[in-house]
Amino acid sequence: MRVVVVGATGNIGTAVLRALHETDEVTSVVGVARRRPDSGVVPYADVAWHSIDIAAASTELDARAALESVFTGADAVIHLAWLIQPNTDRSLLRRVNVAGTERVARAAAAAGVPRLLVSSSVGAYSADPEGAFRDEQWPTDGIRTSHYSADKVAQERVLDAVETAHPDMRIVRMRPALVFQGTAASGIQRLFLGPWAGALRAGKPPVLPLPSDFRSVQAVHADDVGRAFAAAATRDVAGAFNLAADDVLGREELAKILDHGRVATLPTAWVRSAMTVAYRLRILAADPGWLDLGLSAPLMDTRRARAELDWAPRVTAAAALSELVDAIRSGEGGDSAPLMPRRPQQRHLPGSNGMFTSSDRTRDAGDTAPGERSARDQLAASMIDAGLLGLYLSDHLTGATAGAERAERMSADAIDTPVYARLSEAAREIRLERAFVKRLISELGVPRRRHRQFAGWFAEHLGRLKANGAVVRRSPLTLVLESEIMRSAVLAKLGMWRVLQEHAPHLGWDPEVFVDLAGRAEAQADMYSEVHEYARRRAFRSDRDVFPE
Repeated sequence: MRVVVVGATGNIGTAVLRALHETDEVTSVVGVARRRPDSGVVPYADVAWHSIDIAAASTELDARAALESVFTGADAVIHLAWLIQPNTDRSLLRRVNVAGTERVARAAAAAGVPRLLVSSSVGAYSADPEGAFRDEQWPTDGIRTSHYSADKVAQERVLDAVETAHPDMRIVRMRPALVFQGTAASGIQRLFLGPWAGALRAGKPPVLPLPSDFRSVQAVHADDVGRAFAAAATRDVAGAFNLAADDVLGREELAKILDHGRVATLPTAWVRSAMTVAYRLRILAADPGWLDLGLSAPLMDTRRARAELDWAPRVTAAAALSELVDAIRSGEGGDSAPLMPRRPQQRHLPGSNGMFTSSDRTRDAGDTAPGERSARDQLAASMIDAGLLGLYLSDHLTGATAGAERAERMSADAIDTPVYARLSEAAREIRLERAFVKRLISELGVPRRRHRQFAGWFAEHLGRLKANGAVVRRSPLTLVLESEIMRSAVLAKLGMWRVLQEHAPHLGWDPEVFVDLAGRAEAQADMYSEVHEYARRRAFRSDRDVFPE
């Protein structure tokens, strides 16, 4: 059985891949994502990957042609792709989430795919003032003040139309509650919490403030959602399925997980106002519509999934949320771009030999295996000037700090352009390489000169105030200038890798680590040249757009 998963690298997508790998009937899995993951790690291994932009910066003709080609011969297509941020760009979200679903569905029908499974949500349901358990027949008119809910409702209407036009194709609509897992901690933090996640990492708050209208909320572990998708992909079922854990999280349950068990009840209007202010100040990533959705959505009856999919949740809602909170506090994440932690763990760093190994264990600076000399000892015994090398690496770390910030901002700003995927992949690599240089400095025992890194970070953020000829919208000139700056920075980084390659044998390092990093730098420079070509051909023309309106 051949299954194609669209949006296979996110929270639910990663869990669906795990479930499909464990399903005997599934013999072939194809992953579709705008940004390809590392295919050498589980669960992204043993998956045939295709990079396709379903709607953000592609035409309907191109997207459907690419999708139809990949879907041909598939026994089932699972559509999970969904964009939550930037929630200030409603046209982009609507295009990806609603038009993207329609393109996937119609491409699946054109390719003759017998089963289409789509991730809908509890957010599609209408408000329920009574708080009773509702089955799949509850109206799907959504919560008016939630853009997420509005798009889920529109997605349901798209599926209605496709179902009418193609009655032979079985369409399944999964409607999960809040989906949690530890692997998604970094992604959930970026999408919903933003800087507010620092409060969770700082420790348990003395009291949990909750709005007076809050009753309870349902949740489900991502692995349980993944198993439901795998079950539906191998059965002749159709229609909607509610997915939620057995337990419901009320005030006391949330307080026990998030703080010391104490709850402060505040007027809902106050909480919503505070959330609005925090959102507008960019302290909180989620807008107030998410609060409206959480206070109004119905509780879901999951009996149909249990009966027709032979499905039952294995993880309680409380355990799923606890796993997520613990992962946020410890800074964990996954191995795909949407799930990658902002502060990379040791296993993500470049290098596979010598002292920089791809292991799950993070060594403290100076730790060595029995009989192995530390990098600090190697440096001291060599003829290399430790002071000059340390100063050189510290200066490059300063540049890498500013470069990582700029690369991520470039990627975020270009999310609706054809160059987004390559910019995003480069931003991920650059942040990993910065962590690698930081680790090198630590292992050598030379000063980091943190004030210089802060100066680099501050200078990059100060540079964002430059308008480039536009104040209230993105300037087409920005991508031209920033691609030039980043290409120059990458070439400077290439020089550092060559220096370290030259001196690696004297320090007990494997030179091939730096040969590989130099190759990556050359590829990054070529990529920024391609971005520059894309931008410069449009930035100065009145009849072309760098950033689609």
